[in-house]
Amino acid sequence: MSTAIAITPSSRAFSSDNMAGASPQIAQAVADAAAGQVLPYGNDPYTDSARRRLGEIFERDVHIFPVSTGSAANGLSLAALTPPWGSVLSHPDSHINTDECGAPEFFTNGAKLVGVPGPDSKIDPDALQAAVRRRAGDVHSVQPSAVSISQATESGSVYTLEEIRRLSTIAKDAGLRVHMDGARFANALVHLGATAAEMTWKAGIDVLSFGATKNGAMTADAIVSFDPALAAELAFRAKRAGQLASKMRFHTAQIDAYLTDGLWLHNARQANAMATRLGDGLKAIPGAGLLATPQANILFCRLPQEVTEGLLAEGYVFYHDRWEPGIVRFVTAFSHSADDIDQLLDAVRRHTH
Repeated sequence: MSTAIAITPSSRAFSSDNMAGASPQIAQAVADAAAGQVLPYGNDPYTDSARRRLGEIFERDVHIFPVSTGSAANGLSLAALTPPWGSVLSHPDSHINTDECGAPEFFTNGAKLVGVPGPDSKIDPDALQAAVRRRAGDVHSVQPSAVSISQATESGSVYTLEEIRRLSTIAKDAGLRVHMDGARFANALVHLGATAAEMTWKAGIDVLSFGATKNGAMTADAIVSFDPALAAELAFRAKRAGQLASKMRFHTAQIDAYLTDGLWLHNARQANAMATRLGDGLKAIPGAGLLATPQANILFCRLPQEVTEGLLAEGYVFYHDRWEPGIVRFVTAFSHSADDIDQLLDAVRRHTH
């Protein structure tokens, strides 16, 4: 006896971009990788091609470690940068601090996450300047060891290149390494109109969690290390964490297709454009208060309770009341169309009195 599977229509799925499916090009690449025999553990042409493409977009040789989740990418990256008695400085709103169930502490064998505040979910440079030196050298305290910044942030804001460079300089001057959580890396990149190199190693980033799953891939993200000295440790840590896939080609075929012909940038531009369209539409609706103009593909707004309840009753899926009463979050994806956004705006209008 078969059981029906409930699937939310794309037009009503706005809780996260990980609700979206996969780009057809990526699904086809996985199907193609299923044919024939290749060597395991990354010794295959798909991994070679993905490594070459990543080297091209970052304009240098890089060490890559494909993983199945962004949490693994973040935890393993931070473990390579931070001793157990160290601390990772990040914004209190960061994903590693709020949504990873202690994974960074687990992978680092006990390093402490220390919040460094700032507006718009971005670390304030003056606050970081104080944090990198707080109790440094004091054996009774954890030692500041790494800085982690989210690009784009959990609230949808984007660090400028100058902001990244400034934070990295503060960290490096104090002897700290710098990690970037790039779960929505492409969305931030197209917003800035920058190159991948400019937004990472040229700005002082040592290790990047390169996200693809939220932007069209199926099950693949990657750790990208710009420091050759970290490569061996990251390789052993990935294996020990169960992230060295025997059939790695199914991860790297996704990454290879993701980077082919600019698909990753096309998808990000579409997601961002839909957030802009939604934000512009909400601004024109009385009672729908936009908290900030979206820079990537995340939008926060204030909606009356009856509007929220009406949308939920129509089958719309989004986060509400998680941050504070009346605040909702909409996340647009590469798969959303202008019609999807206009239907949502029409629904908001219908329920607005």
